[in-house]
Amino acid sequence: MASDSKAPEIAAAMPQQFDNQGIEGAYNPQQWWKSFQDPVLDSLLDEALIKNLDLAEAAARLRAAEARARVSKSGLFPNINAGLSSNYSDIPTAGTNFGSFPGAASQRLQNETYSSSLSISYELDIWGRLRNDARAGRADAIASAADLQAVRLAVLAETITSYFDIVNARHQIALTAKIIDVLGDRLEQTENRYRRGLVTSFELNQVRQEFRNVQAGLPQREAQLAATEGQLAVLIGRYSSNMGEFLDQKLKPKLVFQQIPSGLPINLLDQRPDILAEGQRLESARYNLGARKAERFPSLTLSAGSGSQSADPAGVFNVFDNWILNLGASLTAPLFQGGRIRANIEIADAQYAQQTAVYARTVLTAYQEVSSAIERYEEERQRYRFLFSQLEESRAATQLQTSRFAGGVGNYVDYLDALRAQYQVQSSLSTAGRDVALARLGVHRALGGSWDSSTQNADTSLIIYNQALTNQGDK
Repeated sequence: MASDSKAPEIAAAMPQQFDNQGIEGAYNPQQWWKSFQDPVLDSLLDEALIKNLDLAEAAARLRAAEARARVSKSGLFPNINAGLSSNYSDIPTAGTNFGSFPGAASQRLQNETYSSSLSISYELDIWGRLRNDARAGRADAIASAADLQAVRLAVLAETITSYFDIVNARHQIALTAKIIDVLGDRLEQTENRYRRGLVTSFELNQVRQEFRNVQAGLPQREAQLAATEGQLAVLIGRYSSNMGEFLDQKLKPKLVFQQIPSGLPINLLDQRPDILAEGQRLESARYNLGARKAERFPSLTLSAGSGSQSADPAGVFNVFDNWILNLGASLTAPLFQGGRIRANIEIADAQYAQQTAVYARTVLTAYQEVSSAIERYEEERQRYRFLFSQLEESRAATQLQTSRFAGGVGNYVDYLDALRAQYQVQSSLSTAGRDVALARLGVHRALGGSWDSSTQNADTSLIIYNQALTNQGDK
């Protein structure tokens, strides 16, 4: 028997609701990435689920764990063995009593023996050692299955993260190129005004330095994009040079601004694969401790053997005349093992205590991750709304300066400054859009599954990512 565990107490004491609870409702798992409504992303995720090497490794570990579980369970059944044997001997009669027989003509003694056998042995599991070992193996197999699900969610999350990083990086590169063009015109206008004595050298140097800094940042963004595309290629089991069918097209994921029904905190015990895995390992450690304690007691094994024996091969199958039978029982009790049994019990007890702490920490971490993820998602949604309204204001300012310049009451420098400010807001909005998507993804991971967006009450409509970030207000 295992000692009492504090881990179930921590699970039972979980709060009744999450901090900053989202809308009430059940958490319905499904292919949650479909809410982004992007066929390119769907294809990438389908490819990752098939070809990702981390998933292949986790699947192989699961196969090994299931095989070990079957090995552990095999001890509950009898061992049955069948055999056929033959024996031939040819020995001299010299030096034996056979040589003194009257009329013995041969100086050697030859003998042939053929036999068949069927043996059965079975250990009576009186103290539960074999049952506990089998249960421990099965719990480990279930934990490996949960680990596979955790890897699957991680692969999906990393693929989505890389994809949105690529989308954002492409927008940033495009916007940086536009800003460089604006700053180039701005520098040319400032140089002309400097030659006419309208601006100081300090202002000219400031404009020139800003222009050079933005120029210098473009190669960094391009290198970052290439690195992210390489990471995505690894996730789907490809080389980066073989990603054209996915990335040589427009990437148009949609942003989703719906609140998330997280359900009750206690649901995490069923939804989160890491909690399930550690819970099963806790059970495995408990069963293993019970099995080690059972080793202190005697073991009783029953055995039976039957077969036939003959001097010629054909006689082996004449079981009615040449049959043999052996029955046995053995009782083995450990008397002195040099402290091995006691040490094994101590090891198993320490492992159980260790797994208790791991399970408790996993439950506490899961609850905190959900609370933090919900809070972050709400903050990112608010930030995106603020930047979106700021984009509308910057577009209006650009339009105003365009009208003033066309009417002859404004100057070209003011128009360029307004256009640069608009592009900078669009750049911030691009990053904010990515952060909204990743924050929602963070809630997915924290809850351990997915949700059905069609059942939720949307507080805003879907906004097309590319349109919101690039198409609106671009000149």
